[in-house]
Amino acid sequence: MFNKLETLITNLTMELTWTEFEKVEMRVGTILEVNDFHEARKPAYQLTIDFGSEIGIRKTSAQITKRYQKEDLLNRQIVAVVNFPKKQIGKFMSECLVLGAMGEEGDVILLAPDFKIENGLRIG
Repeated sequence: MFNKLETLITNLTMELTWTEFEKVEMRVGTILEVNDFHEARKPAYQLTIDFGSEIGIRKTSAQITKRYQKEDLLNRQIVAVVNFPKKQIGKFMSECLVLGAMGEEGDVILLAPDFKIENGLRIG
């Protein structure tokens, strides 16, 4: 038990350098398509997201079914990390990571801009 607690405390207090933070490409995108991800172990959607002309269209899966209905996500702007390596999830290739705050029951509250802005703008 102590080792788990020690690891948790260490992870919470780990600091990034500014250079490390600058490597994370967080961008604004608009969700174009939402589909149920039937093959996922936990309930999830498959999302198609437009990140503008520089980055283009990316796909990802997101476990956001507790708070969001598919129709509520269409044309919604979100924030995602676009420079992680692609990740194979079953037969599906995830190309970015949608960001959200983690609720106490594992539900996710998506991060999003307050106003409609250009797709692809960098978060900093």
